[in-house]
Amino acid sequence: MDLSLFVIFIVGWVVFATVVLVLVMKSCVAAKLKLFVAGWVVLITVPVMLVAKDYSVLMELKLFIIGCILFVTAMMLLVIKKYFKTQKSQENFKNAYSWVDTLWTALVMASFIMFFFVQTFKIPSGSMRNTILEGDHLFVNKFIYGFKIPFASNGKRYMALRNIKRGDIVIFQAPPEALSSSEREQGITKDFIKRCVAVAGDKVEVIDKKLYINGINGKEPYAFFKDKKIIPKDSNLVANNENYQKSWEKGEFYDRTVRDNFGPVIVPDGHYMMMGDNRDYSSDSRFWGPLPDKYVKGKSLFRYWPIKRWRLI
Repeated sequence: MDLSLFVIFIVGWVVFATVVLVLVMKSCVAAKLKLFVAGWVVLITVPVMLVAKDYSVLMELKLFIIGCILFVTAMMLLVIKKYFKTQKSQENFKNAYSWVDTLWTALVMASFIMFFFVQTFKIPSGSMRNTILEGDHLFVNKFIYGFKIPFASNGKRYMALRNIKRGDIVIFQAPPEALSSSEREQGITKDFIKRCVAVAGDKVEVIDKKLYINGINGKEPYAFFKDKKIIPKDSNLVANNENYQKSWEKGEFYDRTVRDNFGPVIVPDGHYMMMGDNRDYSSDSRFWGPLPDKYVKGKSLFRYWPIKRWRLI
């Protein structure tokens, strides 16, 4: 993002947050000052983090860590409170503790919003052309498919508003099969964005670039084909049998020529078939297998950058 536009954005949000909070609370008197500051910090912190050029999920964690540090500071202040003897020092202590407590609450609120409700995502590649282009910035709806318990190993989601549907553009953590051997060895994780073309129980087949779901070749106005060449079916792969299905579920087609002729396979329970709109240049479920539900992060919501292409996704 251009620095001047970033500065304008931040200044605009500062003014907006201040005016809104003043109007809500009528006045910024002493009794309401802490609440005013807490709300102001949240309203400023969230958008700043969302548009920051180098934004990543790690920034959410850093924000939470800062809040924890402030919490620890508040606890330490309580411990040393007894060393304040005079009335003036007691008052100074109370003021210091009050502000630390306010900032801690505000930062925890901001990190909570960003961890559970909204995240930004920068498009890293051209696999979704021409629907979404490289460098586009999106807001991601993290709660529509349900909430995850932080650090839980099973990846189960709760309180989903709805299930993933065919046609949804989904952001998810790349499964191990989608990573190179060196990336897996180094513990590297990546986020992908693809379109869900099939859900559990669907029969999927690609014949000469045409996608068939349950035997039907539906309309795909978003599908983009840049390479006119059609790669024939790999004679070394025996389709339509149990071995083919198992090989696909294990992600063993990563280096195989299944781009234009694939399947048929059945999407297993708890999984999805993900494909990029740029079908000729997308590393997707054709190659690394069905996507387990536990890797899903959210649904694309809104493209906020570049400004000239703002729109709901």
